[in-house]
Amino acid sequence: MSDEWQVQSAESWKLTLPCTKAEAEALAVEEPEFEGVDPPPVLMTSEPDQYRPEEWQLDAYFGQEPDAALIAAVRALVPSAEGVEARIERIGDEDWVTISQRWLEPIRAGRFFVHTAAYADTVPAGVTAFRIEASRAFGTGHHETTAGCLAMLDRWAEAGKQFGRIADIGTGTGLLAFAAHALWPDADVIASDIDPVAIEVTAENMEINGIDPAAIALVAADGMDDPALAAAAPFDLLIANILAGPLIALAPDFSAVVAPKGHILLAGLLASQADDVLKAYQARGAVLAERIDQGDWSILGLVQAS
Repeated sequence: MSDEWQVQSAESWKLTLPCTKAEAEALAVEEPEFEGVDPPPVLMTSEPDQYRPEEWQLDAYFGQEPDAALIAAVRALVPSAEGVEARIERIGDEDWVTISQRWLEPIRAGRFFVHTAAYADTVPAGVTAFRIEASRAFGTGHHETTAGCLAMLDRWAEAGKQFGRIADIGTGTGLLAFAAHALWPDADVIASDIDPVAIEVTAENMEINGIDPAAIALVAADGMDDPALAAAAPFDLLIANILAGPLIALAPDFSAVVAPKGHILLAGLLASQADDVLKAYQARGAVLAERIDQGDWSILGLVQAS
């Protein structure tokens, strides 16, 4: 998420509509664009009643009272709500960062505890903790994928796996690169993202979490298209928590830069998409070593056989 989300609004508004689970999943997979709206609304989906698992809710937060066109744009995201009157309310002089933090509870996975400043006082003893602010969300709705990735990395470390060259492609906030560095502190780690803002965010998060700037190389790049990534290859571990489509499209590039017997951790894909993603990598010599299903999401751990 970009810097424009970090605004202090003198007039914040919330629009609420019902939605289906499928619509909520779609919003988690791909962030919609709102042309001409600056800053864009913050979208959050939730399951109000666990006993009604198909009935979800969309809350959209705005820095100004939404006009008819903006309401229509949000409504278009959840066709199932056609005919339902949107609930619109002014919520006072609130920082959207604070609003986001209320909804994003900490992640506990293996030895890791990931939290926002709002939960800084809840960090348990004996964990490896990272503070990642909700405004630069470490899951953007993908709590399950983030927790699954952390759990898989932790298990690999517990099993004694060693990695000397690690790449985190599509790093977002840098979290998985931070976790890899914590588990394998002697490894050369590089983190990249297609969005330069994400690289700025990662650098900020390194400072917040007391990580030496020299510990993780940062680069803005589209996929593997950067000289720094080419120079850092081949990788013993490649992490990519992005989306199913890009994971499939990048399978040839990823497979080409992973060393024989190197590991690949893929996430950001729905369980229904896992077979298609897996086939793209199996076609290039990868073997499925481990799979974690977290809610509706899948995390794939592969080993490059050749």
